[in-house]
Amino acid sequence: MASSSDIIDRAVEDNSDSLKELSGKIWAKPELAYEETFAHDALTEYLEQHGFQVDRKFKLDTAFRAVYKQGSGGPNIGYICEYDALPGIGHACGHNLIAEAGVAAALGLRAALQANPSAGATITVMGTPAEEGGGGKVKLITANAFDGIDVCMMAHPEATNMLSPIVLAVNHGSATFTGRAAHAAAAPWEGVNALDAAVNAYTALAMLRQQLKPDCRLHAIIAEGGTRPNIIPERSALRFYIRATTDKELHGLKDKLTTIMQAAATATGCDVKVEYDAEDRPAHYSNVITNERLIESYAKHWQSFKPAFPTVVPNRVWASTDMGNVSYVVPSIHPTFSIGSTANIHTRPFADDANTTQAHAATRCVAKAMSAIGWNVVADSSFLAAVKDGFQKQLASLS
Repeated sequence: MASSSDIIDRAVEDNSDSLKELSGKIWAKPELAYEETFAHDALTEYLEQHGFQVDRKFKLDTAFRAVYKQGSGGPNIGYICEYDALPGIGHACGHNLIAEAGVAAALGLRAALQANPSAGATITVMGTPAEEGGGGKVKLITANAFDGIDVCMMAHPEATNMLSPIVLAVNHGSATFTGRAAHAAAAPWEGVNALDAAVNAYTALAMLRQQLKPDCRLHAIIAEGGTRPNIIPERSALRFYIRATTDKELHGLKDKLTTIMQAAATATGCDVKVEYDAEDRPAHYSNVITNERLIESYAKHWQSFKPAFPTVVPNRVWASTDMGNVSYVVPSIHPTFSIGSTANIHTRPFADDANTTQAHAATRCVAKAMSAIGWNVVADSSFLAAVKDGFQKQLASLS
């Protein structure tokens, strides 16, 4: 009898042409967050044709859930599809390949299950819209969409292979300063300059960066600064993003930023209103907690399927994603994988490279690895127990 790895490999390769076509269709018709109707329909139709029970518009209009169940009981293995694009530059984050990988991994694991009819398990493909700032997964978590899933996996295309990229927690905030308008030439002393408060605060933020840990980030703009030069500005606003390696560290940074905004208001005689997105809101992305047992299994299986670009680079800071929020509720992984591109994500050259033959081949390789992890979860209850035990310990260390 063929090994589970051989069965997975054959199942994914037998569907390689249709998977490439599916991904290519999504790549050719990029859609922004919560507008991904074409991608939603293409993915759900494909999964339905391949024997999955599909819930269209699952919790959200462009989300979906596709389920394949064999036997009674057993673990529930989740695979994530993303499929939203970027404004103006299309699939420059390669979400068409993330969708392809999620579907292909599900097909590989389904084949392994069918070759072992006594095994009981559920495969769940979760279609998650609006990763690019819309927080689709955050909304799905709030709607209990991930309840009952034992592990969750996705892989992200990139220029390099990283097993556990440092994916930062991020929160969006704003500070609105209110002063008093006055004629800037005739009676400036009657005014309270809200723009001065914003400049003061922005300068203090820039100074704070020197004392931040290397993996923390602050980005800010002055979004409002007055209407005309001859009017003392009565209103100004800062918009900012803060990033840190954990949610806990993010909270500490928020306290520092709030103090800065209040000090700038006091120094200029203004009032200030500081607001942050709540943790259950779409703009709050948690850091990714990479499950150690799952990623060890991924690394082993991925290498066994002989990737075309096998070099693994050291983990480094790598932006933010709402997959981080999932990793706080379900044991998860989010490795990056090279598609042979020399371009960085969120660029036009990377968008071009996200629909090449070598990109699709690299995607199938990571999909096979995720299928093989799924089979490990099904076939070895002690493996799943270790995954869950490690997950609880990681959560405890972050509290």
